[in-house]
Amino acid sequence: MDDLADIEPTTGELELEDRHAMRRVAGLSTELTDITEVEYRQLRLERVVLVGVWTEGTVTDADNSLIELAALAETAGSQVLEGLIQRRGRPDSATFIGRGKVDELLSVVTSTGADTVICDGELSPSQLRNLEQRVKVKVVDRTALILDIFAQHAKSKEGKAQVELAQLEYLLPRLRGWGETLSRQTGGSGRGGGAGGGVGVRGPGETKLETDRRRINHRISRLRREIKALRTVRATKRARRNRNNIPAVAIAGYTNAGKSSLLNRLTGAGVLVEDALFATLDPTTRKARDADGRIYTLSDTVGFVRHLPHQIIEAFRSTLEEVADADLLVHVVDGAHPDPEEQVRAVREVLAEVGADSVPELLVVNKIDSADEETLLRLKRAWPDAIFVSARSGRGIDEFRTTLEGHLPRPAVELRVVVPYDRGELVARLHRRAKVLSTAHIAEGTALHVRVDPALAAELVPYVSA
Repeated sequence: MDDLADIEPTTGELELEDRHAMRRVAGLSTELTDITEVEYRQLRLERVVLVGVWTEGTVTDADNSLIELAALAETAGSQVLEGLIQRRGRPDSATFIGRGKVDELLSVVTSTGADTVICDGELSPSQLRNLEQRVKVKVVDRTALILDIFAQHAKSKEGKAQVELAQLEYLLPRLRGWGETLSRQTGGSGRGGGAGGGVGVRGPGETKLETDRRRINHRISRLRREIKALRTVRATKRARRNRNNIPAVAIAGYTNAGKSSLLNRLTGAGVLVEDALFATLDPTTRKARDADGRIYTLSDTVGFVRHLPHQIIEAFRSTLEEVADADLLVHVVDGAHPDPEEQVRAVREVLAEVGADSVPELLVVNKIDSADEETLLRLKRAWPDAIFVSARSGRGIDEFRTTLEGHLPRPAVELRVVVPYDRGELVARLHRRAKVLSTAHIAEGTALHVRVDPALAAELVPYVSA
């Protein structure tokens, strides 16, 4: 315990340095080619204009949503030039925003020299095509933007497979809707001279679409098999922990709330920490010990965001199931965020979708050194049981560690035993797996007062003392 407390938390400096060495530079070409084995959308995320449709909530809610979209765009390597919001009952079925707003958007794109429009929502293929035709630049929706960030940040084999699966499932219904500038001809200029053919048109372009569709479906099937195999490996490790009665703690929360920083502070894990959305995608599990020396695990998970694409939730389901199988959920909230309550609502929505809403939750408000006092007082009234910490400075960490350990499940059977000195390995196992209430050394062996699980209690029957 003490040795972990004395560890200086690190932030994955080498991985961070590697990422920054390859990050996009505004003004240079950023076309993403060969993201998958099929022809994929070439995103040019350099100089962008953001567009949102405000359908419900307050104007502050609408502003916060567009601010978050700007943060997502900057994480992907963009330079945000302008942001527009339109108040509507619902998005326009043809162009997402109304016809008059499209003309205003075209004017902004022309005057700023933007090369991409990013819409704060998931657009249908026809909406993408119609909007591109009107504004004359590429149009990207929120889902494609998040998938692009995931593609940049995935490091492990499982993470890359999950991201590619999500990308392909997003791409499949949009093969016809990528705009007229992206030709899908296999050659020639016969009857299939359009971007994707049309009614009564059967030419090379249509053949190319069907070929792409088959390749995507084949790749999706292969990726699902790979992820299923990796899920089996994860389940095997989880079953081993369960057999050994090792408590599992999952750290979940909104993206950039400080989950990795908290894990580093508790265990010295050295997980990459960056002030960016979705900086870490691959789950990290580390071993820790409570004040009594009993082992438990801490797992960092992928961050959440409002309107997290369903393709991501499905692709990362095996990873998110780690949360559902945990004994305790540490829900990290960014106390310095403009709307932390909305963060909590968005995270709980996703947790419910993966069956993790029944896991005992410990709410932890992070970044209190950056939050204003008025916000902290409001949150303390709203969440009286929450723990307030700063993973960066270490403030409140001791209280958090004590509270966390108090929430860990405890063995149920209380025994007094005398273990012979030649069974030292059994004493060591008791210290790892049991709650040791007292220890004494007598002539017959080591006398212990312990709380243990039923399986270990059965092994101790020969050593039970009066």
